Amino acid sequence: MRRLPFLIHFIACALLLHGAGAHANADQLSLLDFSLEQLSDIVVSSVSRQPARLADAPVSLYVIAGADIARAGARSLPEALRLAPNLQVARSDGGTYAITARGFASTIENKLLVLIDGRSVYSPLFSGVFWDTQDVVMEDIARIEVISGPGPTIWGANAVNGVINIITRNAANSQGVLLALDGGRRERGATVRQGGKLDGGGLYRVYAKAGQVDDFADYPGGGLERRQAGFRGDWKSGTRSTSVSADVYRSSAHRRGGGETRSSGANLLGRASGTLADGSDWRVQASLDHSERVQPGTGAQRLDIVDLDMQHGTRLGESHSLVWGGGYRRAWDRVSGGTLLAFFPADKNLNWANVFAQDKIQLSSTLRMSIGVKLEHNTYTGTETLPSARMVWNASPSSVLWAAVSRNVRAPARLDRDLYWRGAGGGYSIEGGPDFVAETVRVAEMGYRAQPLPKVSYSITVFASDYGRLRTLEPRAPAPGAPTPGAQFANLGDANTRGLEFWSRWQAAPRWRLVAGLVLQDIDTSRAPGSRDLSDAIGIGTNDPSSYWSLRSSHELSDQLQAELALRRVGQLPQPLVPAYYELDLRMAWQPNPNVEVALSGQNLLHRAHAEFGPAATRRLIERTVSLQLSSRF
Repeated sequence: MRRLPFLIHFIACALLLHGAGAHANADQLSLLDFSLEQLSDIVVSSVSRQPARLADAPVSLYVIAGADIARAGARSLPEALRLAPNLQVARSDGGTYAITARGFASTIENKLLVLIDGRSVYSPLFSGVFWDTQDVVMEDIARIEVISGPGPTIWGANAVNGVINIITRNAANSQGVLLALDGGRRERGATVRQGGKLDGGGLYRVYAKAGQVDDFADYPGGGLERRQAGFRGDWKSGTRSTSVSADVYRSSAHRRGGGETRSSGANLLGRASGTLADGSDWRVQASLDHSERVQPGTGAQRLDIVDLDMQHGTRLGESHSLVWGGGYRRAWDRVSGGTLLAFFPADKNLNWANVFAQDKIQLSSTLRMSIGVKLEHNTYTGTETLPSARMVWNASPSSVLWAAVSRNVRAPARLDRDLYWRGAGGGYSIEGGPDFVAETVRVAEMGYRAQPLPKVSYSITVFASDYGRLRTLEPRAPAPGAPTPGAQFANLGDANTRGLEFWSRWQAAPRWRLVAGLVLQDIDTSRAPGSRDLSDAIGIGTNDPSSYWSLRSSHELSDQLQAELALRRVGQLPQPLVPAYYELDLRMAWQPNPNVEVALSGQNLLHRAHAEFGPAATRRLIERTVSLQLSSRF
């Protein structure tokens, strides 16, 4: 595999030393500079798309702060998401992950909505995320808001089991020059970013980054190369704020046994928000997204998406706070089949339109509720109704009890309706279901969040979900003249899930913080009478542990030396079988001055290699790695 050019390393190291006397940015504060009370006061936006205190949020919400990501040394979005105790993260190869909340894990997982600065990045091909094409400058992440549980009224279809909202810093908080390098036995990368001022009072940043993951030792393939560049500009005038950002990227994922999956694309995002004279607030957002993906022998896709979204929030009297809005999304999808698969029709235009309203009602000084509904129309099944209701009681100044009921759907994707997979003997062995409809879920949740002591805080949530019309793969009789029988997607699956999510922070000492998390879940799937589902056999079913937990220690050993330790255990996956495992990550960082950091990181230190996801015949073993990371700001 090609190496990053030596010249890049040489120039970056020279600039790294040049920046040794620079001043630190104000936003580069240590995680431990914030008390637990201040962390509870973090303002989040993913709950109602309006600013709200984390401590008062009536959802199972964990915030990964930018400082958390920096201290852990995460080099990709999936690895940063391991910091959220309410997420399942399993790696399949260099760029392929199974990431979900509350079960139904798959590398083509389709029940988790992922956004980057409010721009949805799920693919209408399968309602999931190609993680090998999603990237940002890790140092520019302000926070990642991770909601486990449905978000029907605010986020709509596909926010079935959770929402991940990746929020990057305003350009004002990324001024000057950043240079970052990391290199190790299997992974390496480089990032350069420049921030400055624009004429007219605006601020900007531009960046470029490159990274690569070597092929896996147990079987050729599984590696990844990626290049990306982009910019962001921010302007503020009075109560109005405007932001424009764009990215371009190219990646190459090495396939098992040879060949490459090549991806490229670009996106443009514009957003404006402000406050009107009557005190109400508004927000308008528009994005354009272009992507191309080519897998020789399998097929190629060319996809263009335009997405428009607006909302308005106002107070009605003394007790009501109303948020309403709507959106429109259109996709032009062009798929050319290879030797393995085809989509009929090959070219298809997809449309989604929605309107929503949510009212937050203050019933008393300590009791409030919110009720809302979204009507969302899609090309395949028409209009879906997505309601939710939540109650919140501030039991004390430092605790909140909440409960919620919701209904959501997973709308059909092209894979469900239009896919045709060619069989070995001719004809099609797998076909989309022409009558495939939306999967449904009804969820009841209850949570309690508290800080009983100045140095201890915790959150606990229990949930019960009933799923209906889940996707199954049903055998069918062979068509006349077809050499072999095939199978077709249908909606003959059901499931009941029950579980508990818990996490806690303990400030053990002024410079030492512990974060623990635990998830217990029971996922009981069933099929309608007459179903002969083959999903498990081809890996598109669900494969989840009954429990997983993590313990993270952040310790400032001195003003210059920091230690980050993360221990995790993931229970056994049943089908296909993946053994339970423990793993340990450790990072030691030295800051000779506030603007220069040198860090040594070790991942998966307890075993030479371990499996995380997939059938034994095809999965990669995730190896122990050690890397050196250098960064400088000036």
